Amino acid sequence: MTESTFVSTAAGNEDPPAPIRGLRRLLGWIIPANLGVFLVWGAVPGILLPQQITLAFGEADKVANLAIVATIGAFAAMIMQPVAGQISDRTRSRFGRRAPWIVIGSLAGALSLVGLAFAHTLVGIAIAWTLVQISYNFAQGPLSAVMPDRVPVARRGTFAALSGIGLMVGVLGGSILGSMFFNSLTLGYIVFAVLSVVALSLFVVFNPDYPSTDLPREPFDAGAFLRTFWVNPITHPDFFWAFTGRLLLYTGYFAVTGYQLFILTDYLGVDNPEQVIPMLGLISIAGILIATIISGPLSDRLGRRKPFVFASSLMLGLAMLLPWLAPTLESWMLMTLLAGLGFGMFQAVDTALMSEVLPSAKSFAKDLGVVNIAATLPQTIAPAVAGAIVLTFGFAGLFPVAIVLSVLGAFAVWPIKATR
Repeated sequence: MTESTFVSTAAGNEDPPAPIRGLRRLLGWIIPANLGVFLVWGAVPGILLPQQITLAFGEADKVANLAIVATIGAFAAMIMQPVAGQISDRTRSRFGRRAPWIVIGSLAGALSLVGLAFAHTLVGIAIAWTLVQISYNFAQGPLSAVMPDRVPVARRGTFAALSGIGLMVGVLGGSILGSMFFNSLTLGYIVFAVLSVVALSLFVVFNPDYPSTDLPREPFDAGAFLRTFWVNPITHPDFFWAFTGRLLLYTGYFAVTGYQLFILTDYLGVDNPEQVIPMLGLISIAGILIATIISGPLSDRLGRRKPFVFASSLMLGLAMLLPWLAPTLESWMLMTLLAGLGFGMFQAVDTALMSEVLPSAKSFAKDLGVVNIAATLPQTIAPAVAGAIVLTFGFAGLFPVAIVLSVLGAFAVWPIKATR
């Protein structure tokens, strides 16, 4: 199948043309590419940004101020992923549909991080963080479309596992590296800006895409685009259930982990969290690597996705039970290991599952942008909702909410019919 025919006629459960430089190279490079993006997501919202807000405005209002900044930024991200995907789908260039926006997004994101480093007012921090979210989503959206664009269905579990390694090691490695810049925030922001530009630029250079200049130009329909923000359970039931399952799990996960720094200090009584966070990151990375390396290829071999997603959601719910019943650092460490195993399994398989329920190759990036609302919407609502829960019930109130949402997310995958 040619690139033009594939884009015009294929759906997400069909094999695309082989990558120009080969699938093996693409499998190798997706790890550092995702690292480049998710080191930022691991370091900034969980470590650098809360510390910047605490230093700038004091301890008294740190939860409320972080909730305001995080909610505004995540709302922008939620809107921009489908927009970036739509623009990428419609881009016609000799470098393909994805490469220009991966590079442009990384450069704009790096500049926004530098701006965030020098912001000193709440408005300035909110604006800079929003620009960071918008910019990196312009890179991340097209990057996520690489799987359905270039990877055969039978290898998507493996690709998703490698992608998940880059994602989760990036998030956790970002928290570890971020803690090293706990007292040097400006340098930290600059370091992560440089790393992201280098990683994403090298991915584009070593994994060129087919030119998109010969693809027909689709007319833009504003009404049709706005309707994509509604996932219709009747027209696309598999897409709806996959979206719902991810939305529930991510909401529960971010309601707790988004407040890790404050949970350590205010709920568990840890005096020097910057010394503990690297150890927690290593524990979580160990769990993630074990689960990801096993789950992705095994799901390819068995030809099944849903049992893995179901098990991972239940494991995350079990993990959240531990610090709720026993609010100690030891229980948090065990939760971190179990959550790493669960989230590693989830990332390794759910991404492949999502790629197989996409309706059309004409709009892979836009549809994945809509799917990723299930990841970004929780980041939008979780800080505000979790902040209200903390202010009303204390940090202990977060855990039962996370448990219920994780269990509901597990059961949401069973009605999916396009994949087993």
